[in-house]
Amino acid sequence: MLIHELKPSDGASKAKKRKGRGPGSGNGKTAGYGHKGQLARSGHKGAYFEGGQMPLVRRIPKRGFTNIFRTDYAVVNVSDLDRKFEDGAVVNREALHESGLLSGRKPVKILGDGELTKKLTVEAEKFTASAKEKIENAGGTVKEV
Repeated sequence: MLIHELKPSDGASKAKKRKGRGPGSGNGKTAGYGHKGQLARSGHKGAYFEGGQMPLVRRIPKRGFTNIFRTDYAVVNVSDLDRKFEDGAVVNREALHESGLLSGRKPVKILGDGELTKKLTVEAEKFTASAKEKIENAGGTVKEV
């Protein structure tokens, strides 16, 4: 097979619609643009144009920026762990789902708000320094997954 013999499979390509080629073509006269009106004109503006008025997208103030690389965490406080889990429990993603503290698939971050009195083994993606300290002071262990 040579390069000049290549062609698309049957049905893979479609002939372009030839507009304005007379009534026999089925798309003559107004060429699919209807009768009169701004949309039938050659110089009509798009959806963004508001007749010369300052467009909405330019009227609204713009501030700051959006960090598209930010990781969004599901947060759990140590006080919630103290309330929901028994002494000596292993706290991981599955356990948090079962206890109702976590829903969805976001990575988990443990925050240090509240007190912890139970010895827990906590597995999560992130910990704040105060959360780590409180878990270890209660006799538990911290494991970053």
